[in-house]
Amino acid sequence: MNLVVDALSWACLVAGGLFCAVGALGLLRMPDFYTRMHAASVTDTLGAGLVLLGLMLQAGLTLVTVKLVMVGLLLFFTGPVAAHALTKAAMMRGLAPKLAEPDPSPAFPSPPAPLPGGERGAT
Repeated sequence: MNLVVDALSWACLVAGGLFCAVGALGLLRMPDFYTRMHAASVTDTLGAGLVLLGLMLQAGLTLVTVKLVMVGLLLFFTGPVAAHALTKAAMMRGLAPKLAEPDPSPAFPSPPAPLPGGERGAT
């Protein structure tokens, strides 16, 4: 039984560490503020949550586990709210998201121009 709990604990710790590393890479590689905030908030909730779960499995049923649950609940509720508040403040300040560059040769041709009588031509 101890071996199973240890294996689950280490799996959660490694997965949480990988999510945190991917989130840190996303913070460096993403093109604008909004996508960076998304990477940070996913890292905050999922990566830290998995690390805390792994630590809870290691601690067993003790007071330490209760404290880790409280920290996890704090992160679970405050992380997304803080990310939302920051992105809303950025929108209010006029920071526009970086959108894809327009394609000079569109895949779909533009619709035909209307005829003088108000009707469209036959397609």
